[in-house]
Amino acid sequence: MVADMVASVDGRAAVDGRSVALGNAADRALLRELRTAADAILVGTSTLRAERYATLLDDDQRARRVATGRPAHPVVATVSRRLELPVDEAPVFGEAGVPIVAFTESAAAAPDVGADLEVVRCAPGSLTLLGVLYALAARGVRGVLCEGGPSLLGRLIAEGGLDDLLVTVAPLVVGGDGPTMLSGAALTPDPPRLALREVHRADDHLFLHYGLAQ
Repeated sequence: MVADMVASVDGRAAVDGRSVALGNAADRALLRELRTAADAILVGTSTLRAERYATLLDDDQRARRVATGRPAHPVVATVSRRLELPVDEAPVFGEAGVPIVAFTESAAAAPDVGADLEVVRCAPGSLTLLGVLYALAARGVRGVLCEGGPSLLGRLIAEGGLDDLLVTVAPLVVGGDGPTMLSGAALTPDPPRLALREVHRADDHLFLHYGLAQ
């Protein structure tokens, strides 16, 4: 499990509610290449809504996947205990052929969307992100890319589901009370320690690759 996040120098994960202003061309290219390599993308419903997810891959990236015997689109996996999906705010729900799997504890009817939506229902109180990863693995998913948001990433780390963390540091100081890269309960008393694997630079953006320290 690899997570890819972007943050300003002062740790903010969004400008005016969206992360797009933090990235640059190299950051966007990296994200789309990570998506091309992934079997599934794990993303929270709030991020789907805020970032208005759509057209996750370009035509050539889909063609490369098909040429290697893989589906054109990675699975989009999301979690909503009450099955409150942002079908009107995230255009990806209307894109034919995109497989979306929503994990929920709700018995509510699935919305009618243009994408290939499947709802996986879990018993109340049993829905965990590790359970989601196990369920995806049972479907043949091996590589999962987590795109957040902050609360989903926090839960994933707390449950011990993260292997690598890719962080793009944007040359901006945002301030305010906007979201940070990670939210939720403090990871105490033993916060996971990371080991720096790689550092790259594109203009004034830094790309940091961390793995869990042994």
